[in-house]
Amino acid sequence: MGFRIEVHSETDVGLKREKNQDAFLTNADLGLYMVADGMGGHKGGEVASRLAVETIQEVVQKSIEDKEKYPPRELIQKAFGHASQNIYETSTRDMDLRGMGTTLVVTYFCDETLYVGNVGDSRAYLFREGKMWQMTEDHSLIYEQIKAGLWSEFETAAFPAKNVITRSVGFEKRVECDIIQRRPTVGDKIIMCSDGLTGLVSDQKIAEIVNMNPSKIAVQKLVEEANKSGGDDNITVMIVSVFDKEK
Repeated sequence: MGFRIEVHSETDVGLKREKNQDAFLTNADLGLYMVADGMGGHKGGEVASRLAVETIQEVVQKSIEDKEKYPPRELIQKAFGHASQNIYETSTRDMDLRGMGTTLVVTYFCDETLYVGNVGDSRAYLFREGKMWQMTEDHSLIYEQIKAGLWSEFETAAFPAKNVITRSVGFEKRVECDIIQRRPTVGDKIIMCSDGLTGLVSDQKIAEIVNMNPSKIAVQKLVEEANKSGGDDNITVMIVSVFDKEK
């Protein structure tokens, strides 16, 4: 890869949860970065998010080691499918884990192309030349209502079921993920996070913090901002920065 990647991440239980059911994983050798937000029971969410990131890593690693490699988009869908099946089958063997699932956002760099896979409402943003926009679409009831024009983004605080997810990894045996691809450029930052951040901190504030601070400081400040705004949920933030390989 013609780029050098630098990653900074932080996770926090927040102010109102007993356990942190978020998970994240970075693997520079594979060019693979993930954030997951687990759901389900006392321990189900924690198990689901961990299984998701571990399974994705295993599938990508095996594809790279095999002589027959999958094209990146096909590989990401295959990995999400294996993760969903693994989580679902694990849940059927343990009553305490029944109904568990997880959101999952995956960033994968391959052949100087950026691939992003997503299920649920954990997000990936692209920050380029001082501007930030959301690359992923939330699979949530509120987002579907906004797309249908029934609610505006400014009314989400009053929405009665704003935390309802319409698609997750592992709740069912199979899952379809959204996949997008972009050509990264030097200076890009990919911000990945669970909804513990975006549920409490506006996109404008996120962009402001990322713009004004080095990434190592920005992830800390973003977690602090979410906690200052109530800390209702677990918070995970990862910033993947693209640098010139020669510098």
